[in-house]
Amino acid sequence: MREAFVHGSNARESVTAGLRHGRAVVTAAAIIMASVFGGFVFSHITMIRPMGFGLAVGVLFDAFVVRMLIVPSLMHLVGEGAWWMPKWLDKILPNVDVEGAALERDHPVPAAATEADKPTA
Repeated sequence: MREAFVHGSNARESVTAGLRHGRAVVTAAAIIMASVFGGFVFSHITMIRPMGFGLAVGVLFDAFVVRMLIVPSLMHLVGEGAWWMPKWLDKILPNVDVEGAALERDHPVPAAATEADKPTA
């Protein structure tokens, strides 16, 4: 979501793009973690069984209810305010540009050359 917002999308488009691109990763990670923790239910140690079940249910709840329903809904409702940061905090925090948005703004990618522009051999 943040990557789409930093690259110029508005807040609502950013939420949609972030959810669309992240849902497969979140689903796969949740299924893998729930399977591993669910395997603890078959343990011979009595204390481990409820812990495995609780962790498996907690991971599934976090992935499907929190990350795919509550957070995108709240960010959609809040809109541009979800990306607001106080000026004093913005000065203190380092500017970590992992996505390369500043580089993209400073050095835009030139348009692709068409067939007519290419030299013939």
